[in-house]
Amino acid sequence: MPKSLLLAATALIPMLFPLVAHAADPAAQKTAIDAVIDRNWADLDALYIDLHSHPELGFQENRTAALLAGRMRKLGFTVTEHVGRTGVVAVLKNGDGPVVLIRTEIDALPLEEKTGLAYASRAQQTTEDGTQTFVTHACGHDNHMAWWIGTAEALLSMKDRWHGTLVFIAQPAEEMVSGAKAMLTDGLFTKFPKPDYGFAAHVDAGLAGTVHVKQGPTTSAVDTINIRFIGVGAHGSMPDRSIDPIVEGAHFVTDVQSVIAREKDPWKFGVVTVGAFHAGAVSNIISDHADLQLTLRSYDPDVRKIINEGVERTARAEAEMSRAPAPEIHHTFTASPVVNDPALAADLAARLKAGLGADKVTLVPVAAPGWTASEDYSELVNAGMTHSVYISIGGYTQATIDRYKAEGKPLPTNHSPFFAPDHTIAIHTGIEALTLAVLGVTGG
Repeated sequence: MPKSLLLAATALIPMLFPLVAHAADPAAQKTAIDAVIDRNWADLDALYIDLHSHPELGFQENRTAALLAGRMRKLGFTVTEHVGRTGVVAVLKNGDGPVVLIRTEIDALPLEEKTGLAYASRAQQTTEDGTQTFVTHACGHDNHMAWWIGTAEALLSMKDRWHGTLVFIAQPAEEMVSGAKAMLTDGLFTKFPKPDYGFAAHVDAGLAGTVHVKQGPTTSAVDTINIRFIGVGAHGSMPDRSIDPIVEGAHFVTDVQSVIAREKDPWKFGVVTVGAFHAGAVSNIISDHADLQLTLRSYDPDVRKIINEGVERTARAEAEMSRAPAPEIHHTFTASPVVNDPALAADLAARLKAGLGADKVTLVPVAAPGWTASEDYSELVNAGMTHSVYISIGGYTQATIDRYKAEGKPLPTNHSPFFAPDHTIAIHTGIEALTLAVLGVTGG
């Protein structure tokens, strides 16, 4: 090469490398992401309000799924509906590169909203057992769906910065811990590109604008158990003619906590919660049955075994003590813990700290406890998506946190009828975090 050309080429090097560094700089990427959010915010805000006002129960999310599917089609994704009954899969290929999955949940809870928001849900639906109930997005899935759409918009606007295939899934029935399995059974990882990487995020009651990234075990295992105590009905004035299932159930509610207090290792997490107790109809009739619904949470497999066996043993013992027939015990929904890829989690936390600010991001090490809530996102991880990270995003402003503290009231958490995160900040942060996550594994 002539010396003049060599010198000219050498002179270009300082000019080229800053461009490469700038393109890969998370802070610069955040600036580009924020520009897309600002441009689309009015539409995203309207979408959030629409979703919040029209929640739907698991496997009944027909309106929600159709709305999201239509949005993704307009963005240019190839969309398939009714995957796992009401799930949506949207695929977009942008050259050669890894396959990256982004998941949102789309279902809501059988709960009456009490937030007082102008757009609060008054929706009602019928549950699978025939009960009419109010429905609300008290878990925050309305935030998740909005940032899912926003992340797709941001990535499309930055197509020159990444290469690979996006698989955006809208999963039904997360609250029933069964939607992910339904989508897998329906061919999620066989009919569509199997992901090399996966990311999901959940809003919580933390400080808005902050992100927690956990290495290793991230959520607890969940086991849902329905128990029917069977008695003998009688007149309320003649208890000697009855076997009272309410007494059976009441003893069980308190006695089962001995499994937690006296059987499991006190240094290991384990929870047994009786979330529903239904029996009787009027005051002067002793019912012939009582129905209890339980959720069990744990991290450790041994603890999980102990509390599952303890629940069944205690229920049978209560029935025997009452000289009642053996209770009917049904295990309904179950999911294992979500386990994040430690190396990918550390890399993502570093990227987010560089992009969002070190004070906004916390990396929680493997040895530290995870979140006590549970997720069937673990079904996707266990199906072979080993490079995956599930993150937590704060939803409450400092002013809201301070107000509740000043009033001496607990801050409403997910599943509270008063749960109302600041969706503006939460959605912005969710889009930033998930977009930076995808860029980090696709050459961005």
